[in-house]
Amino acid sequence: MSGAGDNAEGPGLKKSLGLVDATMLVISSVIGVGIFFTPGAVAQALPNRTWFFLAWLTGGLLSLAGALANAELGAMFPRAGGDYVYLREAYHPIAGFLVGWLSFFVIYAGTVATLAVGFADGVASFFPMSPLAKQLLAGLVIAATSFVNALGVRAGARVNNVSAFLKVAALVAIVAAGPLLFGKSHAETAVALPASSTLSFGAALSPVLFTYLGWNASVYVASEIRDVEKNLPRSLFIGLAVCTTVYLLVNVTYALTLPMAQLAGEGAVGKETAIALFGSRGGTLVSILILASVLGALNANTLVGPRIAYAMAKDGLLFRSIAKVHAGSGAPRVAILVQAAVALAVVFVLRGFQKVLDYTTFAIVLATIADTLALYMLRVRAPQKPRPYRAWGYPVVPFLYVLANGVIAVSMMIAKPRECGIGVAILLAGLPFYFFFRRAMRLSSPS
Repeated sequence: MSGAGDNAEGPGLKKSLGLVDATMLVISSVIGVGIFFTPGAVAQALPNRTWFFLAWLTGGLLSLAGALANAELGAMFPRAGGDYVYLREAYHPIAGFLVGWLSFFVIYAGTVATLAVGFADGVASFFPMSPLAKQLLAGLVIAATSFVNALGVRAGARVNNVSAFLKVAALVAIVAAGPLLFGKSHAETAVALPASSTLSFGAALSPVLFTYLGWNASVYVASEIRDVEKNLPRSLFIGLAVCTTVYLLVNVTYALTLPMAQLAGEGAVGKETAIALFGSRGGTLVSILILASVLGALNANTLVGPRIAYAMAKDGLLFRSIAKVHAGSGAPRVAILVQAAVALAVVFVLRGFQKVLDYTTFAIVLATIADTLALYMLRVRAPQKPRPYRAWGYPVVPFLYVLANGVIAVSMMIAKPRECGIGVAILLAGLPFYFFFRRAMRLSSPS
């Protein structure tokens, strides 16, 4: 069930990314702003330090289980588009299209817009601005990151490498300068978990796994990675190892600085911890770090998203012009422009549309499950296809990621049935577009 992109993609996107570039893309995509905010929700579900740390470690290991599946799939199909390609090959083109359209038009473009608005709001906390001025700043940031990535994947990767390194270095510096170095540890009385501890642990895993999202970023740029059969799996594993280590160290700092009772339910955990350690200047320092982290994540999303639209257009499931690649830079400039236009529309026209991202969470979880299950489907449907990398622990280990996300999906359906319904509706809203482009393909193909 190979798509048109199999043979047409070669002369387009250039193999410009090495192992460091692909790894930094994973790191920058994972470590955004979540680590500064979500630990409070985790501590609320697990007000016991040991279980709190175990939840973050489990989240990293479960993400690794998903990465094992994506490593095999990415090495099998070293093309742009990531799970759009995997679902297309494992199930049917319609499955690939639906997850591709959701990923590009809603998740990535919406995330770019949301991050840009978040950056503007963060700047406004230092320099008060009018609502229009914040919108203009958000639009300027979207235009700037899009321009950088339109210069070529190397330009976007350089910015991403620097931002990823700086944010990791800053987080490690905070850890080193915090309680682990100066002994500013807050004594804590052991808290027993309630009888429903299994449910509490499951509830805690939901924000933890969401904070790890982005671990598969490098699969979307597979066609641009040199020696992809080796470097793609390595980028996933090394990137996740770095992120898991950083998350554990940062959460140790949180839990040793703040009482678990204060940590539980705290929205701005990073800022409160910095204030407790370094005073009011610490809060300012973390606010600046969050701004830098937002910019890094914004650039990473700007780099990744257009590759999905490019792959879909190659297969005739979007306008063919979106698959155009600039000869000099090797960048899919039309796809980058389309993503920027959608993101700008979210910022300036659909001001509250970023809230729609809340409704796509359930659809993202379902797509992640289908993505990992594609490994099992392809082992049955295409057993002879070359697999430069074979998922370690198959069939048990990748299924653990499916199981964890399945539990989260059921929990979400029970807790937020309306949001889940809207998420599925957004996913299915792509159906008319699929049939439109399929019909256009049939009409344009020679008889």
